[in-house]
Amino acid sequence: MGQRFANAANATLAIPDRSGTNLFDDDAELQSLLGLYLPEPLHAHLLPHFKRLGALAGGPLDELANTADHNAPTLEHRSRTGVDAQRIVKHPAYVEMERLAFSEFGLAAMSHRAGVFDWPQTLPAAAKYALTFLFVQAEFGLCCPLSMTDSLARTLRKFGEPALVARYLPALISQDVETLAQGAMFMTEQGAGSDVAATATLAERSGDGEGDAWRLSGDKWFCSNPDAELAMVLARTGEAAAGIRGVSLFLLPRHRPDGSLNAYRIVRLKDKMGTRSMASGEIRLDGALAYLVGQEGRGFVQMADMVNNSRLSNGVRAAGLMRRAVGEAFFIARHREAFGRKLIDLPLMRRQLVKLLLPSEQARTMMFQTAEALRRADAGDATAYQLVRILTPLIKFRACRDARKVTGDAMEVRGGCGYIEEWSDPRLVRDAHLGSIWEGTSNIVALDVIRAIRREDSLTALVAYLEGLLSEAKLDQGLRERFAATLVRVTALANVAVGDGGEALARRAASALYHLTTSVAMAWEASQTGSLARMRLAGLVLQHRLLPNDPLTADLDHADDLAALFGTAAQAKSGAGTAVA
Repeated sequence: MGQRFANAANATLAIPDRSGTNLFDDDAELQSLLGLYLPEPLHAHLLPHFKRLGALAGGPLDELANTADHNAPTLEHRSRTGVDAQRIVKHPAYVEMERLAFSEFGLAAMSHRAGVFDWPQTLPAAAKYALTFLFVQAEFGLCCPLSMTDSLARTLRKFGEPALVARYLPALISQDVETLAQGAMFMTEQGAGSDVAATATLAERSGDGEGDAWRLSGDKWFCSNPDAELAMVLARTGEAAAGIRGVSLFLLPRHRPDGSLNAYRIVRLKDKMGTRSMASGEIRLDGALAYLVGQEGRGFVQMADMVNNSRLSNGVRAAGLMRRAVGEAFFIARHREAFGRKLIDLPLMRRQLVKLLLPSEQARTMMFQTAEALRRADAGDATAYQLVRILTPLIKFRACRDARKVTGDAMEVRGGCGYIEEWSDPRLVRDAHLGSIWEGTSNIVALDVIRAIRREDSLTALVAYLEGLLSEAKLDQGLRERFAATLVRVTALANVAVGDGGEALARRAASALYHLTTSVAMAWEASQTGSLARMRLAGLVLQHRLLPNDPLTADLDHADDLAALFGTAAQAKSGAGTAVA
């Protein structure tokens, strides 16, 4: 693995090095929130697993991720004897991360079957996403196959015929690497990115005794995890069926029932800016065997279920990236000296650290809030489903955009070393840019917020939910009144954006809804856990993201906020951390 120093010794170096830190033990706020969002018996049962993953993410897993990032997968078209047998060659470091994620921690299986970590039921979304939040602080690329495998299993169970589910689901949710089938989504075409109605790939009934089988022909332009054993594919079931109504959803196996390779080829792999550890490629379908999933002509609606689950995963990954970046920045600020003082004692640095901390903690709160709503929706709560439909695009839209800035600004705290590939900073910056593109660009996802309001009445459900949180929160009267007034204004903006001619306001409305939701939820969390720092953060989100501010006002009265977030100067000099950072 390379040379490893104790974290205490790393802190004394001229260039502080956080490697070797247990990222769970170092995150008191995560520990506090887990106690709030997980039932106590489950929380106690999972605690050793959180600790183990935190230790891996701060050391061995991070080293594996760095190695895999510098040794991208390659595509081999033929064997050395000349046999056409395509395979993607993955570095051993990536293969070991696959084992940890899919097998040891069961991140793709825990929502679908009991027994992961010896727990007698399936695990709730909050547990899965909190573990993913830790994992992604070390490795981002592999979390895409994890998410797609998890989401494919969910969609197959929801829409697939019983025989199809029985045939393929067990391998999708296996923790045995020998029997595991990873999942993928093949949707994007050169002329059909966000505009699914432009899908040109054709599906024709097989008619060759394969049962209810189809044959797919066409090109898919951007396919991550292209050698996955199973993929969900959108295709048009007949030339006469124009537009979105002609698009259906299919399950595409890598191998036919007789064990032979299916009739599609990986044309090439993409040379990507980020997620270099994980392969993405172009696929040419040449009469590939596939099976219809759900109702013919309803492919977009059914695929949307899988995409929405992946969008939530994108938001969780953005939250994890920001947490890693913020953790690194705070470590450097506490242990590096300049001009005879620790960086964290410098007023301007403290102000900049707050700017990193706010969006990071907002995303963490939104992750837990959406996970809890998803748990209730899956249990049949119709109002919770309305919440999921708006919270999911909100976290995808705003957290993924925030991650780009937070990782970039955190890199600056490390200085020149932050620009060097030996450190995690460049990888975090490169990976952070993915979230705003995959599973829908920012414009598309902001418009999905509007769609959720129009079609699902999600704004009504969200407002009622936020009012409920405020009624439970222990707030002073002034803060409660500011929240109530802001809720009225944000709702009004969203209603204008939903109305005729309001589309240009979709992004502003989505940002306002996100900031309001996270601020209210953070205040509720703070009142439940007794965290003064979290209550300060909730107030800062309200003050700086939603209330009017004059940029020319010389306001230096932030001493209380800084003391609550960072502790005193004496604590900073001694290396003591805060509850938040």
